[in-house]
Amino acid sequence: MSLRIVSQSMLNAWNQTLIRGMSTQGGSKNIGFVGLGNMGGHMASNLIKAGHKLHVFDISKPACDSLKAKGATVYAKTAELAQNVDFLFTMLPNNDIVDASYEEMTANGVNKNTIFIDSSTIDPTLVKSLQKRISAKGARFIDAPVSGGVPGAEQATLTFMVGGTEAEYNAVKAVLECMGKRITHCGDYGMGQAAKLANNMMLAISMIGVSEAMNLAMRLGLNPKTFAEIINSSTGRCWASEMYNPVPGVTPTAPANNSYKGGFSTDLITKDLGLASGVATSSNTPIPMGALAHQIYRTLKSQGLGSKDFSIVYDFMKNEKY
Repeated sequence: MSLRIVSQSMLNAWNQTLIRGMSTQGGSKNIGFVGLGNMGGHMASNLIKAGHKLHVFDISKPACDSLKAKGATVYAKTAELAQNVDFLFTMLPNNDIVDASYEEMTANGVNKNTIFIDSSTIDPTLVKSLQKRISAKGARFIDAPVSGGVPGAEQATLTFMVGGTEAEYNAVKAVLECMGKRITHCGDYGMGQAAKLANNMMLAISMIGVSEAMNLAMRLGLNPKTFAEIINSSTGRCWASEMYNPVPGVTPTAPANNSYKGGFSTDLITKDLGLASGVATSSNTPIPMGALAHQIYRTLKSQGLGSKDFSIVYDFMKNEKY
């Protein structure tokens, strides 16, 4: 009779454990990971936890040393790394670095059994270019950007948005499940990035909206925790208000409580908004709120706040006067 009192949360946890266990059936895989920053380091660690053999590269020695201590093999050259893996993930800051990294990794040929998976946030046009370049050499390439932030990377609860064929999606799904809880096939090459850019544009807009509303409520005399509770039980509720509140002292794990250090930088959200603006122009799509969000974050960058978490927009607004 005790089975009747098992909670849904326990069932969900057991299910997630079973999924991750299944991902290593048939033996562990050799997996490469290039880019061990705030997101990539946690993602690579979760692959090790799932029983896979990790081969890693990053320009940061401390980042490499951290993964080496967990059992990863560190490489000095990405080209050598790429020859020794079944799957190769890249998690890098921008178009130029991604493009240069793939040029270096594939210049002298590829292991034709390797599937290259880019989880950076880049232009869908670059995705299509990389796919053609790598497929011409005989290997496979897909885009699989993520959402969920640093907490999702750390807890292996990321959402992956996959662009590629159905067969390629099925080939990588089990590995992605070691790092995420929702793996969605978005369509052809570049469609993962299309989904990610639209999502990140909405994230930026919602973070600005939450910051603006919190600042107004506090200037009117409301306690920030009280108002956050109201938002999160009302129609204004969103990820930025509930999981990542920009006001210090409201969400314990948010970067706002650490002087806006770590997390998702203003530099990166500004870059993503620029990419969204580019694809909006090429598709003749109006994005008035996205354009305004881009302008606001460019202003934050010009104020020297690029390295701060993007929720720093609240702190900026707090000090402004109408």
